[in-house]
Amino acid sequence: MKNTLQKVLRSPKFVIGTGIYAFLLLTIFIFPLVFPGDPLEMIGLGTFFKPGTYVSLYDSMDVPRVYTIRLDDAAAKRIGNKLSPDDRVAMKEWLIMIGLPEEAIDIEETEDLLQLWWNNFTEETNQGLDIISARRRFFVRLNNKLAGLFDSENLLVLQTDPETGEQSEKLEVSDTDYVNVGDVANVRTLVLGTDNFGRDMLKELVAAARVSIMIGLIAGSIATLIGLVLGLLAGYVGGLLDDFIMFFCNLFTVIPGFVLLILISYSIGQGQRGASTVAVVIGCTAWVWTARSVRSQVLSLRDRDHVSLSKLSGHSLPRIIVADILPYILSYVVMAFIVQMSSAILAEAQLSMLGLGPKTTEVPTLGLMMNWAMLYAAHTNGAWWAYYPVILTIALISFSLNLMNTGLDQVFNPQLRSN
Repeated sequence: MKNTLQKVLRSPKFVIGTGIYAFLLLTIFIFPLVFPGDPLEMIGLGTFFKPGTYVSLYDSMDVPRVYTIRLDDAAAKRIGNKLSPDDRVAMKEWLIMIGLPEEAIDIEETEDLLQLWWNNFTEETNQGLDIISARRRFFVRLNNKLAGLFDSENLLVLQTDPETGEQSEKLEVSDTDYVNVGDVANVRTLVLGTDNFGRDMLKELVAAARVSIMIGLIAGSIATLIGLVLGLLAGYVGGLLDDFIMFFCNLFTVIPGFVLLILISYSIGQGQRGASTVAVVIGCTAWVWTARSVRSQVLSLRDRDHVSLSKLSGHSLPRIIVADILPYILSYVVMAFIVQMSSAILAEAQLSMLGLGPKTTEVPTLGLMMNWAMLYAAHTNGAWWAYYPVILTIALISFSLNLMNTGLDQVFNPQLRSN
């Protein structure tokens, strides 16, 4: 046992895979202790807040001190931020229509783009374009907007008296006024922004990874246990029992497993599909290849001398299977369990993408997060944080489990070990 463990720990793939998986496990269990709260709490009144630090505008009006800072590039950054990507594209479109070469227009260079616009835009030129009147008026409005970009008048914050209803000046804000974030009462950092429901993506992602790994553990355990028991019985007992078990294996092989999984999940109904229920369904439909593989292993072991000696000694069937056969295929069972876990996590993600995953009102899963991102068109809205982290998490979990399985296979497979 000690020698085997040393061989396993010397496998780089197994160590790296275990390290990644252990890091994920530590994260999903420690993170909720540091940042408690409901992962499905809707904190944002809107959809797809981009990652960043959010400061309460209301509280920033009451900070104890306002600082005056003059930065050389502040005005340029302010103008560049006010000029939206759609505005830049529209400016380029107009400039091309009046005859400027496309390669001479760089929409990323704000100063050059504005200079080209002001050098060329006139009411007469705009009227002379062969475009519809609505589009022509749009360019006039865009020109008026651009004309006000350099306005830097101070802003007045008014306060209404609750008794008289009269408004009085509370604060005058200059373009050189700054506040220290540490002085603002309410500041929230959203590392991964929010999803389509206004929920903290990072907190939701950690909770979803925990539920998906739990589904993988439950489904993998069920599938491995069923496949192990049926494979041991079919391989060792043989005869009619072997034919009966193989009949069901062939039946499940003919019917695609994922189609069967879809049909069973659909028949259960959304209200009854909890995470545990989905895990059980996945486990009960994924045991076939484990049973076949275990059976083939047992067929090569049942006629060995130590098994024949155990038979002649009058040992019972359970004792022979547990004591004389199971230890020789235990490493293979562990590898099968790892593969079943990885397959179950991917199966849950596929089901949830089709709307057949766990019910959405209880806990998030990685598949449900992908489903929400797809339904609310995160990819077309440019909200990459709503799906890329989820894809990366699924890939990391599967990658770590497959590395562990490959490492174990190199240790216990004689053919691979000899190469």
